[in-house]
Amino acid sequence: MNDTQLLRYSRHILLDEIGVEGQTKLLAARVLMVGAGGLGCAAALYLGSAGVGRITIVDDDRVDSTNLQRQIAHTLARVGQFKALSVQQAIAAINPDVEVIPLTLRANAAVLDEQLPSCDLVLDCSDNFATRQAINAACVRHQKPLVSGAAIRFDGQVAVFQPGKSDSPCYACVFPPAEEVQEAQCASMGVFAPLVGIIGTLQAAEALKLLCGIGKPLTGRLMMLEARCMEWQEVRIARAPLCPVCGPAAAAS
Repeated sequence: MNDTQLLRYSRHILLDEIGVEGQTKLLAARVLMVGAGGLGCAAALYLGSAGVGRITIVDDDRVDSTNLQRQIAHTLARVGQFKALSVQQAIAAINPDVEVIPLTLRANAAVLDEQLPSCDLVLDCSDNFATRQAINAACVRHQKPLVSGAAIRFDGQVAVFQPGKSDSPCYACVFPPAEEVQEAQCASMGVFAPLVGIIGTLQAAEALKLLCGIGKPLTGRLMMLEARCMEWQEVRIARAPLCPVCGPAAAAS
């Protein structure tokens, strides 16, 4: 770490739990983020400002004027641009030392299988059930920690799944892929602007804790926020013995 970095990250380094060792881990870390919308904007800006060495952002969507109400990394000047490229520019304006790799692709199984081996951790900032299931399945296959977030209307949730831990559930343990899910879209349901910032920032916090090896992550816990009353509820979640993704049957196939 050079003198400029020691100064930039001094407030992290002053924390006994992080220090020079923890900040060095962040500088060497490689994170894959799926989704550069409301959740991804907030999470990416904090990961970038904190000095995460490489952030790969997967998103095939473009910035629209209706996004600007809540997707704080985008600007009016970048309407029509790919969101992944817009977030790359936003991070560069804060911390040009961070390597940001924008992939203007849909996060399907093939893309995920190509990207996961070279990353330390995955953030799911996507906005649909099918993509969340694909991300979870890939994280289980490659044994990568997953920080999952979701937000719609005034309701948000965040959880951490660690496939490398025998007692950790996966996303499919909580939300089985066979379930019929009615997709909730911001375009039709609406979303409270600061809510995505709250959840995305929590995702960044959990990711930084995991990368530094500090604190107690949200593994085995689902945190849910009802923002109208600003009430948090924590639900303990266990590994499902018959989970089709991380259970014995899946491992044997």
